[in-house]
Amino acid sequence: MNNSITKSLRVCLIIAALCLPVTSAIAGNGPDILAADILTGIVPLTGLAVAYFTDDTEGQKQWLRNTGVNQVLTSALRLGFNETSLGERPNGHSYGFPSGHVAFVMSGAAFLGERYGWKWGAPAYMATAYVAYVRVDQDKHHLRDVIASGVLGYGVALLTVTPEHATHIAPVIGPDFLGLRWQRSF
Repeated sequence: MNNSITKSLRVCLIIAALCLPVTSAIAGNGPDILAADILTGIVPLTGLAVAYFTDDTEGQKQWLRNTGVNQVLTSALRLGFNETSLGERPNGHSYGFPSGHVAFVMSGAAFLGERYGWKWGAPAYMATAYVAYVRVDQDKHHLRDVIASGVLGYGVALLTVTPEHATHIAPVIGPDFLGLRWQRSF
């Protein structure tokens, strides 16, 4: 089987497996919630697809690290705050702080922005803003929930993602010299 066909099939299987939980969340919700739910999956998976189809192995590792750390921290915070007043959503349901949807979509947007630049990041950040708006507008979350999720997702990406063509300048100090080291990854 052709290598590009094999890659495409693997990506399609990954996307299908990751989107299965979304189908149960879609039933009975309006078009805004549906659009936000779809964007919540599409933005992070776009980051994985870009890394995969450009053969950016380091990017794939960073996507997995970024998404994994983000989801673990979000889940831990949701469990920790569930029994407090922060855990209650405007509609009365539990697990409100922080927003899982916004944290997941922000992890994808921040990955795209940090790794591949503004051309990928700007549309992803706009999609994240839309998801956050819908979650607040539909009484799924408070404004504090989506802001905390956005900060969490962006912060995790700053710690786990490096630009694809990163340039680093670092001071070098020795016993008899002082200088700068310039390093660029290609």
